[in-house]
Amino acid sequence: MSAADLLAQARELLAEHPVVDGHNDLPWALREQVRYDLARRDIAGDQSAHLHTDLPRLRAGGVGAQFWSVYVRSDFAGDEAVSATLEQIDAVEQLIARYPRALVRALTADDMEAARADGRIASLMGAEGGHSINNSLATLRALHRLGVRYMTLTHNDTIDWADSATDEPRHGGLTDFGREVVREMNRIGMLVDLSHVAETTMRDALAESAAPVVFSHSSARAVCDHPRNVPDEVLAQLPANGGVAMATFVPKFILPAAVEWTLAADENLRAHGFHHLDTTPEAMALHRAFEAGRPRPVATAATVADHLDHMREVAGVDHIGIGGDFDGTAFTPAGLDDVSGYPNLIAELLHRGWSRADLAKLTWSNAVRALRDAEAVARDLSATRGPSNAVL
Repeated sequence: MSAADLLAQARELLAEHPVVDGHNDLPWALREQVRYDLARRDIAGDQSAHLHTDLPRLRAGGVGAQFWSVYVRSDFAGDEAVSATLEQIDAVEQLIARYPRALVRALTADDMEAARADGRIASLMGAEGGHSINNSLATLRALHRLGVRYMTLTHNDTIDWADSATDEPRHGGLTDFGREVVREMNRIGMLVDLSHVAETTMRDALAESAAPVVFSHSSARAVCDHPRNVPDEVLAQLPANGGVAMATFVPKFILPAAVEWTLAADENLRAHGFHHLDTTPEAMALHRAFEAGRPRPVATAATVADHLDHMREVAGVDHIGIGGDFDGTAFTPAGLDDVSGYPNLIAELLHRGWSRADLAKLTWSNAVRALRDAEAVARDLSATRGPSNAVL
């Protein structure tokens, strides 16, 4: 079958079974670039000069549901982190209100299905890092009431109750309070997200969680040995838990050759006074100048497909999904340059022999089922116990 035929089939499939993407950092990009001035970054039109994401490209990519990350940097601490997270939530609400024909607020699996039937993009939120709750279960519950439907237990830094994958461990996984956070997330119906956390934290959370967990944007460590990825021993636990690992597109997490290059490029940013996660035009100009003297290893849609092949083999097709991390990364794979690129990935998987039924699980059904199952667990738990007032 020709490449054009495969791409046409991919687009046809996505029209019926659109992508649920686990992680998109558009709100942080809008904060950094224009301080949430949505008129200056009107995503109703082409924003490809500034962003990976706009409405025409979401439509072209076949996106039917998006977990918008309400991430704040992990060097934000205490009340500053909470306030910034609230500002991020407000930004998502502003987006939904500004573009009601395209976006619709979604809080439940039923809401996601209703949005799909209505031809709109279900808009959910995920908080990226337990620093966002400032060690407060009341704050956790408040975020849930505001619409946050997953929380990544850590970001890049170890916090008071959980070890991060990319920082020095202090707890050997989760502390007792960290386990209580997981239990309370189960009780209220907030998905436990294990991207960014240490392997010990993954194991502790899986042992504690009565509901499905997710990895909102992590790939396979066996394919690319990076601590942000999921080891096979953890992937193999997902069928018993019901969870979903959503493969990311970030080159330094999926292409071994890109790991060292990105470390050097990030150090170049810091040497010029920029945060290594900065994707503003000024930071990207520095990246491009660095790349001119040291060519960047380029991942492709086939690189991501290699991870998904492996994740399907280890965890099973019912426990995988997609979490691109668009607008949260300086670099993207060729063919997955922005949110319009998902059909290229689906075409690659069709070429590899994936069935339509399996692809429908990958793109839509698995993520919706995980949220629905978490809702069922929450109904049962909330009937038998009240809110936790545990403190560190």
